Amino acid sequence: MKLGNYVEGSWKEGLGSFAPLFDASTGDVIAEASTEGIDFGSMLGYARTVGSPALRKLTFHERARMLKALALHLNSKKEEFYKISFKSGATKVDSWIDIEGGFGNLFTYSSIGRRQMPNTPHFVDGQYVPLSKEGSFGGHHIYVPKEGVAIHINAFNFPVWGMLEKIAVNLLAGVPAVVKPASITSYLTEAVVREIIASKILPEGALQLICGSARGILDHVTSQDVVTFTGSAVTGKMLKSHKNIVDLAVPFNMEADSLNCSILGIDAVPGTEEFKIFIKEVSKEMTVKAGQKCTAIRRIIVPEGMIGEVHTALQERFKKLTIGNPSTDDVRMGPLAGKTQQKEVLERIEELSKCCDILIDGRENLNLVSGDMDKGSFLGPTLLMCPSPMTSTIPHETEAFGPVSTIMGYKSTSEAIELSKKGQGSLVGSIVTSDDDIATQMVLGMASHHGRVLVLNKDSAKESTGHGSPMPQLCHGGPGRAGGGEEMGGMRGVFHYMQRTAIQGHPTTLSKITGVYQPGAAQPEDTVHPFRKYFEELKIGDTLISKTRDITREVIDQFADLSGDHFYAHKADSDFEGTLFDSQVAHGYFIISAAAGLFVDPPKGPVLANYGIDELRFIKPVYVGSSIKVHLTVKEKIQQEPREDEVPRGIVKFQVDVRDEENESVALATILTLVANKPS
Repeated sequence: MKLGNYVEGSWKEGLGSFAPLFDASTGDVIAEASTEGIDFGSMLGYARTVGSPALRKLTFHERARMLKALALHLNSKKEEFYKISFKSGATKVDSWIDIEGGFGNLFTYSSIGRRQMPNTPHFVDGQYVPLSKEGSFGGHHIYVPKEGVAIHINAFNFPVWGMLEKIAVNLLAGVPAVVKPASITSYLTEAVVREIIASKILPEGALQLICGSARGILDHVTSQDVVTFTGSAVTGKMLKSHKNIVDLAVPFNMEADSLNCSILGIDAVPGTEEFKIFIKEVSKEMTVKAGQKCTAIRRIIVPEGMIGEVHTALQERFKKLTIGNPSTDDVRMGPLAGKTQQKEVLERIEELSKCCDILIDGRENLNLVSGDMDKGSFLGPTLLMCPSPMTSTIPHETEAFGPVSTIMGYKSTSEAIELSKKGQGSLVGSIVTSDDDIATQMVLGMASHHGRVLVLNKDSAKESTGHGSPMPQLCHGGPGRAGGGEEMGGMRGVFHYMQRTAIQGHPTTLSKITGVYQPGAAQPEDTVHPFRKYFEELKIGDTLISKTRDITREVIDQFADLSGDHFYAHKADSDFEGTLFDSQVAHGYFIISAAAGLFVDPPKGPVLANYGIDELRFIKPVYVGSSIKVHLTVKEKIQQEPREDEVPRGIVKFQVDVRDEENESVALATILTLVANKPS
């Protein structure tokens, strides 16, 4: 089977020089890949001129619904993907992480787009910044989609997750993608992309695929493009130094291999729940995906006196491990992705053995339950021990990208921290301890050299996602050797594909540009109360100025009795000497309640409900004898996703500005209301 490349709206085979792709368990040729004859420049141009405009005109909510529809469609086809995944050496559990984990990224970013981002094509960042005395000039920041293409180059063996965890983010941002998966397992990526294209859920040009070499693609990048790379640090550095990347300041995000560690706390002695958790976690990270994860544990850092117990405990777990062809039901660990991967890992073991003792040799006595030992790419868990980790450099610099890890002993917590940092930058480090003081010392000591730190104990282990599982809501990446990049992280990742721009002007102009009311902007009044208007009829800046209400001692006392809040400042007979107040003041919550009484229009109408208050601030004390009024202003509008059996509606954020008789603000808040759409 010759794999196709999805280029400029159609599937195309390479013209020649096809590279064979093998079943990792049997060595059988299952596909061939080639990109010869593909015009990468034209491909990127197509993404910029066809995919980019189509995505940029969509709002975040529309893009988010697109991701959800795609996740649901792919999930309905998952059994087909599982069958293909077995050929890559992945067990059912491995495949679940890759396949359904990838779908999970789509679902997560769909939720982020609908719940945390506006129903606009752009994003308003932060708060308005006044830049003049009289308030006629100010600034703000907005994010808009870059007008280029995201180029995702992946050299690691996650053919589904590796693609979906990246495109979920750039698609939500409004940027198209060209995906180049690791060639060795690209047959699975191709199968998923075929389903994506067939579904017609994405706009044309939003996704293109390269199966095979992408050599030369960076010759065609522009300053509006974004390049991401997942793979070896050596290859990453070579790509990052490409002339176009440097000259055009093209954003380049790298996630490289790293010497991740897991530390056993001095309190987690054999027999404790934490010791059992540590052994289970290390064993899992050495065997899931046959250790072929960029987040796998490569350095096992334990108290010197526990090295023997850790070795024995891991040995007992590995004795129960069944290795073979993943399509066999009882197999718990499959082969490496291919012969080239196996050869490289064996070379790294030899290098590590120069300064480390081999405690468990995965090259020997490997009893397979299925698969071909000679043609397949099998290797058992291999455990080494470094007798002098503080002075040896090889275990802190050499990664065997397979089921290989090295035990290192430490004398003190500070030495454990120092060992963790000798990896020169890691994607993740984990700590297993029940002592929160130890955890605090380690996390703060390690954080500068790690992109993520996981703390495990008996209270969190049951629901923990584990050492090796980056979550889309949190940042994934790491400093130094790990590449210095950052991806996912919820909305943070989306902004990597957008341009943040400072905008300056009159508050009224900025309100129009951003779609959010800015302080000092025009506040046109209307004879129609805003609660009488449907969602579509309300305009940003529309304002109601209420009648006034006098604040008396009687109403303050009544509110104190009703609420039970008898704080001294609200009592007339208090001694106010040395306090912030001159005399009895109204409760802040009474002021905001009284404000509601001034601006609410009681009869049933388009306003369905008030469901929250944001950004509530009490600015100035309100004393007995004061009077208040409210400026109620339409601040922001968000159209909600229509749901069955519910009134079509949107969210309207109203700014509540409570002012006193001197026309000075005494309280500010944003109320959130559900407002019905105008009946069609």
